[in-house]
Amino acid sequence: MRLIHALLATTAFTLAPACAPNSAPPEVPAEPETGIVAEAEAPAPLNVNVLDCGTINVLDLDAFSSAGDYAGQSDTFTDTCYVINHPDGRLLWDLGLPGMLAGAGEQNVSGIFNVSLDKTITAQLADLGLTPDDIDYVSLSHDHFDHIGQVDQVQGATWIVQEDEYNDMFPPEGTERAVDPQLAAMWAAFGPMDAKTISGDYDVFGDGTVKILEMPGHTPGHSVLLLDMPESGPVLLAGDLYHRTESRDLRRVPRFNWSEPVTLESMDKFEALAEELGAKVILQHEPDDVEPLGGVIR
Repeated sequence: MRLIHALLATTAFTLAPACAPNSAPPEVPAEPETGIVAEAEAPAPLNVNVLDCGTINVLDLDAFSSAGDYAGQSDTFTDTCYVINHPDGRLLWDLGLPGMLAGAGEQNVSGIFNVSLDKTITAQLADLGLTPDDIDYVSLSHDHFDHIGQVDQVQGATWIVQEDEYNDMFPPEGTERAVDPQLAAMWAAFGPMDAKTISGDYDVFGDGTVKILEMPGHTPGHSVLLLDMPESGPVLLAGDLYHRTESRDLRRVPRFNWSEPVTLESMDKFEALAEELGAKVILQHEPDDVEPLGGVIR
């Protein structure tokens, strides 16, 4: 839902010293000059808050490997969002499960997912002393339901989106295809936003510390996020290029990916970059990657 924030008006009062009518106020001695100039407070360094944007219990993992070796297995996925706090603004990476799930307990989706959400993005921002109005930019790893669910809470932000992903959500005339009506309704909620379309890699703040890297395959414009953190060094948020550690180790491609060959090409590109940079890789659905972060990346 759109949140409406009350504006607090502050009234300033000026007190004048008492003096006789038509008389000048007494002179106040000037403060002696010290020659000291106050320095502006340095902006906080780049840091990231990790939000819990839901839990997904997968009842049958068969769809997550085209090789057929996950049939009958189950697993629990985290669903994470990331508040990137940069001196020049804030980027929210991914939007998790729908906010209507908050506090509603487990709900079944498509027969194979039991999903739940404890707190909305707005509530978690409040825990950080922030509101949705403090989010300047929103970007998605991709357009699936578990990454776009709370767009209604950040409508005032600028949406940075790969052109191919935008066209997947809002197809040009003549390229429409059948889409689940509920998913189409979720996509439609992005329509009123101020959208900045990009094509390929994009340096969000222009200083190389926060880069959106296009790595398609899972969807046409799937992306990962590269962060250059002051303490951790290079960090790669993998989106849904991989869902599990085993998926990465075995190069497993979900059956529902947009393109398996393109996914494998992106995996090769991702792994080469991770090795070149010595980057810490975070699989956004992997509890073993997310839980040790303790809610913060520095």
